[in-house]
Amino acid sequence: MLPTILAAVLLVQTSEPASRAGDWPIFRGNARLTGVATSDLPPKPVVRWRFEAGDVIESSAAIADGVAYVGCDNGILFALDLAKGKPRWKYESKSAIKSAVSVYGDLIYFGDEDGVFHALDRRSGSEKWSFKTGGEIVSAANCVGDRLVFGSYDGSLYCLSTKDGRQLWKADTEDKLHGTPAIADDVVLASGCDARMHIVRLSDGTNVKSVPLASPCAASAATLGERVFVGTMGNQVLGLDWKSGKRLWLYENPDRQFPFFSSAAVTEKFVVIGGRDKSVHALDPSTGKALWTFPTQGKVDASPVIVGDRVFVASTDGRLYAVSLESGKERWRFDAGSGFYATPAIGESCLVVGTEDGAIYCLGEAAGN
Repeated sequence: MLPTILAAVLLVQTSEPASRAGDWPIFRGNARLTGVATSDLPPKPVVRWRFEAGDVIESSAAIADGVAYVGCDNGILFALDLAKGKPRWKYESKSAIKSAVSVYGDLIYFGDEDGVFHALDRRSGSEKWSFKTGGEIVSAANCVGDRLVFGSYDGSLYCLSTKDGRQLWKADTEDKLHGTPAIADDVVLASGCDARMHIVRLSDGTNVKSVPLASPCAASAATLGERVFVGTMGNQVLGLDWKSGKRLWLYENPDRQFPFFSSAAVTEKFVVIGGRDKSVHALDPSTGKALWTFPTQGKVDASPVIVGDRVFVASTDGRLYAVSLESGKERWRFDAGSGFYATPAIGESCLVVGTEDGAIYCLGEAAGN
């Protein structure tokens, strides 16, 4: 009995990034990529600071221990003090950084347009190691225990040692891997541009099953128990049972057929996803039935984030919206004047996101509150 208990304890200890409660250490907030924040935001967040990065921001931030880490298309990764927005350090890559940043232990991880995957000391910004792939890296790293996984445009899913970057295994697909892989139990779930959901064993990269998606997929897989939810470039959102490989349901906008580039945010009651139809859709996780639709004035490629009873959404119309999770009614908005492609990161009672014109915003309580 004791060995079983110890094994369970070790699994819990290694199943999520080592970070404080309320942080946002990786894309979508956790290893299952649920897009649910553990930190709250005020009813009407205000701008606490704005930082000019100098180029387009497509990289989604990570927030950990009072620092926001954000990559930029000019190849610079910034470590910004969350309280004041001042750089603690910056690291210059040789090419654009579009992947979201991941914080795990003492290191931060990200990929660049040249296909180089970087590991930096998160306190000093010095490079600890790097790993070269054969294509651009937009996928963020997902980490469990002593290993990390990410996808590359060379069509491969990589698993590296978190400590030294040594390749532990590689699983090949038939096209680009754009989205971030999810980790659920002992498997990795990677949705690919080859129109398949690849489910491989985390321990050794063995293929468990490959589930047809009907269309190429650039979104990340969001998991909830044995279910996984993903939008496709074929204008569909799918609910799958990843253990059996069966499709549970399929959703399409009945009025406007546009791709889903955004990754879903999921709870037991809602699947919330943005579309290039300029709308945010809330679906029933069990049936795929539409619960509500919220219109914006631009594409919603950024992924929604659930914060308590609200959903925060960034659109290419240059606005951030807070929408009621239950009703889909707007509660708040912020107009940045420039479009959003990056997904908001919400941690330590702050929302951090960058814009198309290179501004990085931090929103939260008014200073002094």
